[in-house]
Amino acid sequence: MPESATTPEPDWLPDGFEIRTADTNGVRLSAALGGRGPLVVLLHGWPQTGRAWAEVMPALAEHYTLLVPDLRGTGASDRPADGYDKRNQVDDLRGTIDALGLTGPVIVVGHDIGSMVAFAWALHHPDDVTAAVLVDAFLPGVDLEESMNVVTGGSWHFGFFMAPHFPEMLVDGHELEFFTTTFRALSAEQVFTDEHLAFYAKAYEGRDRLRGGFGHYRTLLEDGRENRAALATGQMTVPVLSIGGRGSVGTRTTEALEPHVERLTGLVAPTGHFVAEEAPEWFVRNVREFLAATTDTVAAGRS
Repeated sequence: MPESATTPEPDWLPDGFEIRTADTNGVRLSAALGGRGPLVVLLHGWPQTGRAWAEVMPALAEHYTLLVPDLRGTGASDRPADGYDKRNQVDDLRGTIDALGLTGPVIVVGHDIGSMVAFAWALHHPDDVTAAVLVDAFLPGVDLEESMNVVTGGSWHFGFFMAPHFPEMLVDGHELEFFTTTFRALSAEQVFTDEHLAFYAKAYEGRDRLRGGFGHYRTLLEDGRENRAALATGQMTVPVLSIGGRGSVGTRTTEALEPHVERLTGLVAPTGHFVAEEAPEWFVRNVREFLAATTDTVAAGRS
């Protein structure tokens, strides 16, 4: 079994959680662990770390065991040269669960890049996953490719981040300025303090840390090909809650998922891109309601 260990707790960590590390799939991942009940894995996006879930972790931990990793290439986890395709990152997480002695199946919740990993988990390993919550992200093989086409009005940053070397070279030394602009442009509610912004800028400071973050983008075309191949074989059977921020993705990903997901629930949050931070109480309430209804239905179907 891969090695696991307890490491010092960061200042942002809520009471009742500890930081654990696990060597798995050729990488050492750092993750917060706490709570009790069914296992929920919370997957952050870019440019963040597991800290992204700090506002909702205490409330969710009342009913669930939470595993909150820093994805490979980010935070306190290793930054390998490769392995950022989303199916491989699912193997990172499956191995972490084994290393820490946890048991599934899991409920997987992802935001942004983390949503892409969560989607890959539910799509390619449906027996692992009780339910998936996908928060404000376009998904490879579903609607991402269209949303990244700048010719038709798509977002420019996908192509920029996918380019080799250039993003690190241009952002290096400008992390705080770049991330401050990014967070404030994508938020409907300006909830990110100077301390938040400084934390994330530090977490991605320097070309090596930036490279780890941009690695998540450099596999997106491969991720899309793998997802399309799997979706061509039939609908997803894992129940999915798709949440889009009103000032961001909105209903677009939910609409794109409709042909592919057998049991799909769509919601629009009263937020921009950062749903769990901009409206934590709304997020917790709606996720709890979805999971309560969904896990009861799944349990009945398995009995």
